[in-house]
Amino acid sequence: MSPAGALLAPPADHRDGGLRPGHRSAGPDRPGPASFGGFVARAAAAGRLVVQPRMGFADPERMRAGLAGTRSLAAATVGTLTIDSYTRVGDHAAARAALAEGVPLNGYPIAAHPAERTRAMLDGILGPSFPVQVRHGSSRPEPIVRALAAAGLDATEGGPVSYCLPYGRTPLAESVANWARACELLATLVPAPGVPHVESFGGCMLGQLCPPGLLVALSLLEGLFFTRHGIRSVSLSYAQQTDPVQDTEAVRALHRLAAEFLPPETDRHVVLYTYMGVFPRTEHGARRLLEDSARLAVRAGAQRLIVKTAAEAHRIPTVRENVRALRTAAASAAPAARPPLAQPWPADGSPGPAETADSEVYREARAFVEAVLELGTDLGRALRTAFARGVLDVPYCLHPDNAGRSRSFVDPGGRLRWAETGAMPVPPYLAPGGGRAPLTSDGLLAALHGVAARYDTPVTA
Repeated sequence: MSPAGALLAPPADHRDGGLRPGHRSAGPDRPGPASFGGFVARAAAAGRLVVQPRMGFADPERMRAGLAGTRSLAAATVGTLTIDSYTRVGDHAAARAALAEGVPLNGYPIAAHPAERTRAMLDGILGPSFPVQVRHGSSRPEPIVRALAAAGLDATEGGPVSYCLPYGRTPLAESVANWARACELLATLVPAPGVPHVESFGGCMLGQLCPPGLLVALSLLEGLFFTRHGIRSVSLSYAQQTDPVQDTEAVRALHRLAAEFLPPETDRHVVLYTYMGVFPRTEHGARRLLEDSARLAVRAGAQRLIVKTAAEAHRIPTVRENVRALRTAAASAAPAARPPLAQPWPADGSPGPAETADSEVYREARAFVEAVLELGTDLGRALRTAFARGVLDVPYCLHPDNAGRSRSFVDPGGRLRWAETGAMPVPPYLAPGGGRAPLTSDGLLAALHGVAARYDTPVTA
């Protein structure tokens, strides 16, 4: 067998639908489609945190090797196909030309590769014990949705706001319409008993310096948008920020708001992202931050963690570096993991005792959600109106449809706060004594680099 043929053959030590070596199944592993939400739910019920890389390579053989490495870990893992930039912006001709000319791409061009080739790449790897999600960053996702469904996949992520405002100048109204069609298309293209899954990227707006209340609200609103366009399985995201106590409040607020606002029949879970801002440049700093994010996920009740690697500050990580990061995250989560009956999220998805208190983040997030829902029953139109009026306003976001009147800062205790709120339904923060020094450019830079600097500082005995 040729090297290429060997790579595209099923792994010798795996059986599609069987158990992974060293991997304790989160539930019965029956033959059939891999349900992304179902896999995470079974892992959560068993008290296990699902860990996932952000991995994408243009070459199917290298992409398969990355998925195989992820699948082989003795941990609850799911795979990722991160899509290249040409495909993300809809320039499929450029993606095809790059493949033909051997030009490196920064992800897997799923719409440029024939569906048969992607199916061959996934054969023997994708299965009930190893679902795979497509991640892309596109405000025009329809071709990507068609391609992933043709390849036998059913899980993706994004959203009408979160895949529009941070990434370019696509009008928000256009992105909302595109995402409505994409959700309805995904719901139509995935055959039963498959369950299409969409993850909101709303909890990751700009990666940093957005106070958690707005992140939680955007994620919840996008999840609700997905359900109104035919999606029955969703995940809500939140990116680790500057303060672990505030982050814990945010994850728990997501659980509670999901129980309060999403249709009760919706399959749902919460996913935490390891810090997405300026990343530590040292290996020890990056490792410590990753370990803390895994512990935060378990403590706060997230069921899935998107990891980053020690190479993040310098370049695109290799398969080996991704696998190492997944192993580190899983090991960091395991000692803190609670037995199934002590998880903060009951099996029916209703809020547990840890989520019933009105935290500062919950109160703020609910104010945003209610303000948007009051703008009309058409959620897509309500989102557009909310941004047009400044009811939703992402700080430091330069998109033309963002009002740009909000500003945030990190207070002395490490919490992200509102300095200016414009027309949003929340007040700016006033420190005891009633004042706060204005944020300068030097102060903004210090805030942007604060987490990296803290973790890069050597730990002394």
